[in-house]
Amino acid sequence: MMSVQPALLGLMFLPFAAVISVWVAISDMSRMKIPNKAVMALFGVYAVVGLAAVAMSVITLPDYLWRYVHLAVILLVGFVMNAAGLLGAGDAKFAAAMAPFVALGDLSVFAFIFAAAILGGFVLHRIAKRVSFVRAAVPGWESWERDDFPMGLCLGIGLVAYLAFVALTGV
Repeated sequence: MMSVQPALLGLMFLPFAAVISVWVAISDMSRMKIPNKAVMALFGVYAVVGLAAVAMSVITLPDYLWRYVHLAVILLVGFVMNAAGLLGAGDAKFAAAMAPFVALGDLSVFAFIFAAAILGGFVLHRIAKRVSFVRAAVPGWESWERDDFPMGLCLGIGLVAYLAFVALTGV
């Protein structure tokens, strides 16, 4: 089932998801960890704002409930990828908490946006870690010293960009 008003739904989620995504990005770059509180906060936003959207007829109840399956599937995939050493546990949990925000019909749109977020986030992070005034502004960030990458940065960028796209286009 499709959302009744996808642009309004994206707009309803966007401010909350943006704040949490900034929290996740900063935490992952500074400590190379995504706090469980951030994951639970994002899940709570979907639960509460999503129910409000159902009450306002912005999304149908079946569509709202179906999106919890997205969370379960991505959590399972994320745990397998974590066990294989492909990504961190925090990344897997945050990606799962993000999953209900993405409509199944928008999967290809989200994949494109997320791919761009990964490329852009990676390039910007690698440039920033080599710029002395950036490093001086936030000394001691673990991501400056490690070879692995703070994927929470790209997950957050991807979610916010997707919700902004939906809010602006009504896809």
